[in-house]
Amino acid sequence: QVQLVESGGGYVQAGGSLRLSCAASGRTFSNINMAWFRQAPGNEREFVAISWSGGSTGYADSVKGRFTISRDKLKNTVYLQMNSLKLADTAVYYCAASSSPYSGGTQEHQYATWGQGTQVTVSS
Repeated sequence: QVQLVESGGGYVQAGGSLRLSCAASGRTFSNINMAWFRQAPGNEREFVAISWSGGSTGYADSVKGRFTISRDKLKNTVYLQMNSLKLADTAVYYCAASSSPYSGGTQEHQYATWGQGTQVTVSS
């Protein structure tokens, strides 16, 4: 079972940048898919980005061109670099891990393990 711990959230002005980190432990990191989701107050949790174990990545349309997901296999850590932040990016951001390299995607039920979340607040 993978354990996930997020960090890096905080307050930032619109147009600024933040980098979130998600440290994974408990099993082999390289052959699972990792994703970031977010949940704004009053909204459903939504997909943000995915790092497939094979190396490819995917993004929600709302963050494409502004956010970058990456992973450091030596550190068992996945990152979310967020640039040109908007007020609408304010949310709790969650890291998620699939149970195998064959699961994962844009839906919550495709992930077996979740981190505790980290708050990102973008102000004007």
